[in-house]
Amino acid sequence: MSKQNVYDNDKFFENFRSSRMNDVNFNDCIETPILFGMLPDLHGKKVLDIGCGMGQHAKQYSDMGAASVLGIDLSEKMLEYAKEHNSSTNVVYQRMAMEDIDAISEMFDLVTSSLVFDYVEDFPGMMRKIHDRMKEDAEFVFSMSHPIVTAWDGVYDRYTRTETGERLYANLRNYCKEGFRKVDWGINGYECYHRTVSSLINGLISAGFAIEECQEAHISDEMREQYPALFGGTIHRPEFIFFRCRINN
Repeated sequence: MSKQNVYDNDKFFENFRSSRMNDVNFNDCIETPILFGMLPDLHGKKVLDIGCGMGQHAKQYSDMGAASVLGIDLSEKMLEYAKEHNSSTNVVYQRMAMEDIDAISEMFDLVTSSLVFDYVEDFPGMMRKIHDRMKEDAEFVFSMSHPIVTAWDGVYDRYTRTETGERLYANLRNYCKEGFRKVDWGINGYECYHRTVSSLINGLISAGFAIEECQEAHISDEMREQYPALFGGTIHRPEFIFFRCRINN
């Protein structure tokens, strides 16, 4: 698969932007709070945000005291939005595929990424490139879709449901069959890669990282009960997985 740029698809971008404009969504209610809870103190830190998207995180890192933030993304639409709505004097946005970060000469105190490594074909290779851009005492904090989620091949429903549509349990199929997935999600032919939890862990270890923390997505019972149509499935499976790593000296 070529370097994915699905966010420049007009339909996918508009659907994504609309969902992020709602106060209640998976990113703002689940993914971002957990990711940010794993971050170190950012004061004076030089930050690389891989797959910065619309720039919300990059701007927040600036507001949290980062000395500088470099946000990279392949999507022109995302970067256009980021520059217009989430600019700051110490935030630079650059159009670049994540696989090309070895072209960056700078070294960073913190590397972050939010839900973009689903699109990378060579995960261990990507981790090695990130390792090479980090200072000796730097940290690496990122999220991905959980492998239980990426295992879905689009053939059957993600859930077994009652006649009224209530989710009884999550379906898991072909979890051990790693590799390319092409499913209908947001657009026809959405592309990503599936790999098991152990492959993620071993990819990090082989790149020279020590894993200091791992989290799986969670949300309160109150939020689940308040928004059952949106978050009802979160009792059965985690949507995201999170890692905080350091260079293994």
